[in-house]
Amino acid sequence: MHRFLIVIEKAGKNFSAYSPDLPGCVATGKTREETKRADA
Repeated sequence: MHRFLIVIEKAGKNFSAYSPDLPGCVATGKTREETKRADA
C-alpha cells in the first residue's frame, strides 16, 4: 500500500486538493467532504 500527502485548501467558494508527490493529481468540490470523496 502506498500513502501520499493530500493538501486540501479553501479556494474562494469551494475547496481544492492536490498531492505534491503526484503532479497533475487534483480534485475540487463545493465542500471539504465532497473534495475528499474518491468519486467526486
